[in-house]
Amino acid sequence: MTPILDIMNLGVRYKTTQVLKNISFSVYPGEFLAIIGPNGCGKTTLVNTILKSVIPEKGSIHIQGKSVNTLSNKELSRHLAAVMQSIDPVAMTVKAYVQLGRLPFFKPYQFFETPEDIDTAKKYMALTRIDHLADAKINEISGGERQLAAIARALTQEAPLLVLDEPTAHLDITHQVRILDLINTLKTHLSLTILMVLHDLNLAGEFADRLVLLDKTSHGIFSCGTPKEVLTRETIQQVYQTRIHVQPNPVTQSPCVFLVKDQAGKNKNRNN
Repeated sequence: MTPILDIMNLGVRYKTTQVLKNISFSVYPGEFLAIIGPNGCGKTTLVNTILKSVIPEKGSIHIQGKSVNTLSNKELSRHLAAVMQSIDPVAMTVKAYVQLGRLPFFKPYQFFETPEDIDTAKKYMALTRIDHLADAKINEISGGERQLAAIARALTQEAPLLVLDEPTAHLDITHQVRILDLINTLKTHLSLTILMVLHDLNLAGEFADRLVLLDKTSHGIFSCGTPKEVLTRETIQQVYQTRIHVQPNPVTQSPCVFLVKDQAGKNKNRNN
């Protein structure tokens, strides 16, 4: 099967600081792949490199067989849509914000959305269940609703690859599960491919098909595989330097990670 996204030997350096080293993995059509790892391991840098916001020192990134280096920003937007951690609470309506997803398809000298563009935006506002907020201002709705608006805008691009950088950050558990359930449903119904950065290991283990675990020490990939293959006690303790216990979710059998504290009530930062 030909991958949607193919990353080979990627390396990123900020001045003298190595951030990513020898990163290689592929994301296949219809797959939900989550990037996990401790703070500072380069998860967001990896996303920004895929989006061409960061220039790598080495390696290659191909989307649907095309090098991102050969694609203009407009062309890249037709191959992938991105949702970042948070969006600016701008004073524009949700409807107008979602319709921005059609900009990559504007023809030369086109200044306004076509009726088809407007219908496309309405479709994805309905799918994300924010159509009742169409006339509300982005800066007047909740953080969870803003994230849903950002997802609706990304879906309006109708790109085959959806890239999300911690879309559940700063949200309560209700909105976290709602957003991930929605993305999983859309993946199935729209045949989307998902690449998502997730901070929460249990959410990653529950929703993703495969995980890529980045290591802060080596700047590379420590482990790649299914949640059961990656979320093991030995692996998590070594990468996160934190005592944990892993056991299956009693309902779904997905691996669940639990912190283990010492008798004084503090987590021990060593592998025992």
